[in-house]
Amino acid sequence: MLFWAIRPDKALAVLFVSKDYLLEMLCILPPVLILCGLFDAWVPKRTVERLMGEASGIKGTSIAFVLGTVAMGPLYAAFPIGKSLLDKGASLYNVAAFLCVWAAIKIPMVLFEIKFLGAEFALLRLALTVPAILFIAALLNTFRMNTSRIQ
Repeated sequence: MLFWAIRPDKALAVLFVSKDYLLEMLCILPPVLILCGLFDAWVPKRTVERLMGEASGIKGTSIAFVLGTVAMGPLYAAFPIGKSLLDKGASLYNVAAFLCVWAAIKIPMVLFEIKFLGAEFALLRLALTVPAILFIAALLNTFRMNTSRIQ
């Protein structure tokens, strides 16, 4: 209502865009939540701990990168999956890497970059993005470890 009072010329357009996004979310989130439930029921916790847990090392991070690059859908669909991974014993480092990769490095996106911006641009962006993702995941992991010591 406040937006309607401030910018009545744009209020109707904002309302229609908001409706479209809400309908999109209502189409995407239920299947994602069903998949999370199936993942929770079918994949043993030991398997996730072994593949993506604290002791998984580079193997776990590689799995997080592969899962993030092949996944489809908007970023908000990744958060329930990340929560399921955490609940099953995946390390925060690997879940953070998975979420960052989902947001920044998808195979179709890289292919479009190569086609429209050139391979040099795409490879440079990847060369800068991958270390940034690893740094962000490490920073989050360190922050979580420091805050858990305080509590």
